[in-house]
Amino acid sequence: MKELKDYSGEFTLDLRHEDFSKAMLIELLKMYSTTMRAIDGLWYLSVKERQSNEDALACDMWVWQREKKKMLEMATKLLKIEGAGVSPVMKYLQVDPWLWDYKYGVELKNINRGLLTVAYCPTLDALEREGEGREKKLCPLVCGGIIYRQIADFYNPDIELNSLKLPPRRNKDEICCQWEYKLRTQGRASPNTTVKQ
Repeated sequence: MKELKDYSGEFTLDLRHEDFSKAMLIELLKMYSTTMRAIDGLWYLSVKERQSNEDALACDMWVWQREKKKMLEMATKLLKIEGAGVSPVMKYLQVDPWLWDYKYGVELKNINRGLLTVAYCPTLDALEREGEGREKKLCPLVCGGIIYRQIADFYNPDIELNSLKLPPRRNKDEICCQWEYKLRTQGRASPNTTVKQ
């Protein structure tokens, strides 16, 4: 098996991703994640400019409600994510392609409680540079109301999601946001080991 560090040589007719080194595949994944997020932001801005922020937000929520479920199903099946309590949620957050460009930490405090702490969020960074204050609505509604909530519901609808810290930030040294995943009823830490259809 080849271990290409780049594609600087001759054209290879039967080239496959598997021919690249692990380091290059990681760089490709980071690049794809950046591109995915940029496309998401650009289509949002195109609807916002042509229609309104409300229309763009409605479209964004429509897309995320559908696509995030597919991402969860595929990743859970591929990686065989299993566990009890909130551990499947924390496992998924560790591999979520959306978070590749973020600086974040995932902690499993115990079987019933986990934390997601985002120290750097490129989306929040862009919203702060924009200066319109849209992060006050978008962050809790899209991240909390759709994306992070959907992850909890996928693995166990008895998991509640609490925002411990949300934008706006006073300065760039503050964390962007912090989310707590907590099992609502103690002692109900039954594992979800199957992919929901």
